[in-house]
Amino acid sequence: MQIICDGLDLSDAVLKVSKAVANKTTNPILEGIKLVAEEDTLTLSATDTELSIEKKIKAEVKVEGETVVPGKFFTEFMKKLSNEKIELELNEKNQLKIKYMDSESFIQCFVTNEYPSFNIVDSKNFFEITNSNLKNLINKSIFSVAVDDSRPILKGTLLEVNSKQVKAVALDGYRLAMVTQPLKNSNINGGVIVPARSLAEIAKLLDDSDETVTIYVDAKYIMVDTGDTKIISRVLEGEFLNYKQIIATEFTTEAVINKEQLTNALERASLLSKVGQNNLVKFDIKENTLVLTSNSEIGNIKENINISSTGKDIFIAFNARYFMEAFRTTTDEFVKVKFNSPSNPCVVVPANGAEEYLYLILPVRIL
Repeated sequence: MQIICDGLDLSDAVLKVSKAVANKTTNPILEGIKLVAEEDTLTLSATDTELSIEKKIKAEVKVEGETVVPGKFFTEFMKKLSNEKIELELNEKNQLKIKYMDSESFIQCFVTNEYPSFNIVDSKNFFEITNSNLKNLINKSIFSVAVDDSRPILKGTLLEVNSKQVKAVALDGYRLAMVTQPLKNSNINGGVIVPARSLAEIAKLLDDSDETVTIYVDAKYIMVDTGDTKIISRVLEGEFLNYKQIIATEFTTEAVINKEQLTNALERASLLSKVGQNNLVKFDIKENTLVLTSNSEIGNIKENINISSTGKDIFIAFNARYFMEAFRTTTDEFVKVKFNSPSNPCVVVPANGAEEYLYLILPVRIL
């Protein structure tokens, strides 16, 4: 193998595929990045068997071939050469010679035939969405995914797809995020559960453009194809929770609140509540006013926020972090928060009536 390519293109590609390089594995080959040179393309790929990423870049291929380089070292090394023309050449000792300007370095490579092949995803079932909409879908829901192993299915996000839209649902037992985005095209009518880690890496590889992303789905895997980059993830098997039964359709109290004002008040209150390590804040809603309080052994905070409320007065407590994490993902100036009782979850939706997102947050019981 012998090629010449742009250092910036190579550095970018290595950085992207390195997200799928395995850490602390019993199989050292999974710590590598595979390079394949053919025709006028260099294809880089990495996998930990659950997540796989492939990236293609243009290259002047003098001799076709393939090799597997140590992933961590190669990634760090390429970061330092991003502005140079790079020549890569594999010698008879299975060493990759890296030539840049008047210098050269050698890396000992792995045996290529030991590297696992990429999983093949059935291309019959797919949907198409823009980069920006897919990125929004993931970023506005993924923070609600469970992080412990007690219920493994909740470490994934449910994607429900039909001919017009995709809905992402994530929950961890204390809160739920439900986000909807329109599709450009789809022949799927069903659901798939994708690990949160895979979705997080997919979101990092997306930009805010209106370019089309094609997502292929089969019984075991999902593949996101952006054109020059492919991300393949296994899907989680099992039944997702019946989330619809925990979302109320009628409420006794509703409040339209300025999101920035509430966020700032929650951040100040949580500084105090963290001292007690409970992050507890109390909401007292009455007569178009929200009184937010937080107490600990070092003091207390009381803030008044003007709101527009309808229905019954309510006194209820929450973990402030759940509100703040939800609010970080939204750009709306106002949100509508709906309540039923101090023991029932509240629901946060856009104040303008849009159905882009719904956040459900369980209260904290107070004596």
